[in-house]
Amino acid sequence: MQLLSGNEAIAQGLWEAGVAVGSGYPGTPSTEALENLVKKEDVTCEWAPNEKVGLEVALGAAMGGVRALAAMKHVGLNVAADPFMSAANTGVNGGLVLLVADDPSCYSSQNEQDSRYYASFARVPCLDPCDSQEAYEFSKLAFDLSEQFDTPVMLHETMRVAHTRTMVDVAGERVEVAPRDYESQIPKYVMMPANAVRRRSVTDEREDALIAYAEESELNRVEMRDASIGIICAGALYTHVREALPDASVLKLGLTWPLSPAKIAEFAASVEKLYVVEETCTYFTEKVRAMGVDVSVPPAGALPRGGEIRPAHIRAAFGLAEPPHPVAAQGLPARPPAFCSGCPHRLVYVQLREMNAIVTGDIGCYTLGAVAPYRAVDSVIDMGASLSMAHGMELAGAPGRTGRPVVGVIGDSTFAHSGITSLLGTVYNGGKGTLCILDNRTTAMTGAQGNPCNGVTLAEQAAGVSPLDVPAGKALDIVALCEAIGVDEVTLVDSQDASAIREALETAVGHTDKLSVVVFKSPCRLIDRSRRPAPVIESCQGCGTCIQIGCPALGRDEDELAVIDPNQCIGCGQCIQSCPFGCIQEGE
Repeated sequence: MQLLSGNEAIAQGLWEAGVAVGSGYPGTPSTEALENLVKKEDVTCEWAPNEKVGLEVALGAAMGGVRALAAMKHVGLNVAADPFMSAANTGVNGGLVLLVADDPSCYSSQNEQDSRYYASFARVPCLDPCDSQEAYEFSKLAFDLSEQFDTPVMLHETMRVAHTRTMVDVAGERVEVAPRDYESQIPKYVMMPANAVRRRSVTDEREDALIAYAEESELNRVEMRDASIGIICAGALYTHVREALPDASVLKLGLTWPLSPAKIAEFAASVEKLYVVEETCTYFTEKVRAMGVDVSVPPAGALPRGGEIRPAHIRAAFGLAEPPHPVAAQGLPARPPAFCSGCPHRLVYVQLREMNAIVTGDIGCYTLGAVAPYRAVDSVIDMGASLSMAHGMELAGAPGRTGRPVVGVIGDSTFAHSGITSLLGTVYNGGKGTLCILDNRTTAMTGAQGNPCNGVTLAEQAAGVSPLDVPAGKALDIVALCEAIGVDEVTLVDSQDASAIREALETAVGHTDKLSVVVFKSPCRLIDRSRRPAPVIESCQGCGTCIQIGCPALGRDEDELAVIDPNQCIGCGQCIQSCPFGCIQEGE
């Protein structure tokens, strides 16, 4: 027995099942699956520039006859939807598994969504483990189902499964699966219209076979207890239902597409009232009602429409008092998210705030430019949107009508993910304006992963290779790329140099007849942990200017004068540059 998180268990199960290739893009809460899989023998794992590429790599490997994995979070499946829908039509050769991790309550995401809708839309089998043991078992089963039914299989998890550790009975031995022979099959894999139409009948037959499988599968099990309450649930919510309503009868669904009409109808007939417990959506409720089965609203009121559903929510919906819990600590100060001490993004946002710029932002640590004390980001929509939306704001004439410059801001990993095409679109259409690429040498928000801009592969990341040690020429040269696709003006700036940042941004926004890209480059503190002596404050004037750069190492004493916490300070010198009176000096 081993204590494993859901993602660790998935990696173990996939490896034991003989997976040969894994590809994906880091996205919480799915990231650790590939990070654990790459540590194992006889499997090739890669970070792809984005999820679409990751799925296409995995599909190519499966078409070539080996078992393959594509890993992503829920919004990543939006990016990969194009090859996903076609792969559902073509089928596979070797097994193909898509690990898709949803994020109820948006712990690290810009929206909530239920990826099982995609499985239903594409008519692809979806497995829903409730804990690490099932995550391990379902990972192995997924490849068998993929090859048995000639289809990709979605392995669906939520944050609560991905990051919770439970005990797992692990076999520990890998089953070596011989690559399947490959032969050209143009009608199967070439999705020109005539072939795609013919494949439709194949997927129809597969759907019928999968429904028959669902009716008999032990993945869907009935647990009869008190017949007055029957609950349909899946995934982590099964464990929450068992905790909140231990006497309720339950239909636990491990296969969540296709559903089993006969089993659902039989379970509904065996209980007095049928309820569905699900979060962020009405996926099960809609489908069960479409089968002609009545679904009741919980007696004390409906469950929350958004966010994670916890045992307390379930108990409240069924009119049960919540058992007493230890009293939580009272009076603790709020701890809002903030850039790390020495973060290279900080001074850029200080200047953008001072310029009163309209900032179209993007997905990454630099999204924190939207919170106090900067409040300098006007939009965050999806990966790569910053550059496209900045172009749209320019087309709308926003700078002239507001008197404020428009600046798009994107990180290096996000630029490689989907910002390059956005920038290309602006260049192609003769767009003007200012775009900033914050190159901190890593994919910082999800844990300092490799990406094309720092040149560190997933295997090198697992071996401890730092982006600071990557040979010149291996990483993408962002400046050269921007110049090559026709950007009018490209400037490289040290993002720890406040005066250089100010000059570069003021120059760029002043060139209204050009498209200007400013690349701000300095390593993230997660990969460069060097420290210098903390600065010394002498004769503080109490103006608070240094406090407004938002460094967690800076604060005020009882006299409202600035102080530096030496435990948090890394000696970056950002505060020295911010003080208008020269009161902060380098330490010794």
